[in-house]
Amino acid sequence: MDRVRGKIAIVTGAARGQGEAHSRLFAAEGAKVLMTDVLDDAGEKVAEELRDAGYDVHYRHADVTSEADWLATVADAESRWGRVDILVNNAGIVGTMKAADEEDLDAWTKITAINQQGVFLGIKHVVPAMRRGGGGAIVNTCSINGSVGAPGSFSYQASKGAVRMMTRAAALEYVKDNIRVNSVSPGLVMTPMADEEGEESNKAFAAATPMGRGARPEEVSYGVLYLACDEASYVTGTDLLIDGGYTAQ
Repeated sequence: MDRVRGKIAIVTGAARGQGEAHSRLFAAEGAKVLMTDVLDDAGEKVAEELRDAGYDVHYRHADVTSEADWLATVADAESRWGRVDILVNNAGIVGTMKAADEEDLDAWTKITAINQQGVFLGIKHVVPAMRRGGGGAIVNTCSINGSVGAPGSFSYQASKGAVRMMTRAAALEYVKDNIRVNSVSPGLVMTPMADEEGEESNKAFAAATPMGRGARPEEVSYGVLYLACDEASYVTGTDLLIDGGYTAQ
């Protein structure tokens, strides 16, 4: 326990699913957590529950595609706790499940704005705060679809492939600032976002996974926690696959 004791963490997309699980685990392991999302009722409910349990957790509305919201989020964390040690760029959507020739430009723009631009803005505005604090750790949420291809979901796969390379580029850029940058690439994770894909899709994904099931959100959270904590002090620029063996095939 206490693997991130006293650390200040920002978690995006924190109102439900993986982001909620990350926030709960980080709080339990001693971090002070600023949760952000656009699902305000759900986010406020989780933060209130964690505060009632004795954890220093707060929620604020923030759209990851908005530079103004990122500036306000970082300022909130620094004014509240004095610094930022950890950023978990978790917010993301699957969006449409279409091939390139069928994709709508507006859908492409929305998916890449949230999944890719949101990560860019998070890194851009958290790095100066981490420099002021002497360093930090950034964990980006990628996907196995950022490493292997599949029919359909062209825009989603493009955005996650970009996040994988952005992670490597940022890791090399900021290593001298004592800032580590890594990513996690989950396979099927049983979250509300997976539910939106439909039962048949999830069954097929689970059947194609050697472990024969999807991950529980907390199984991904422990990977994120490792990359964010000091135990991973010699780890940067890596992508941690948490996929039940899917990409080993």
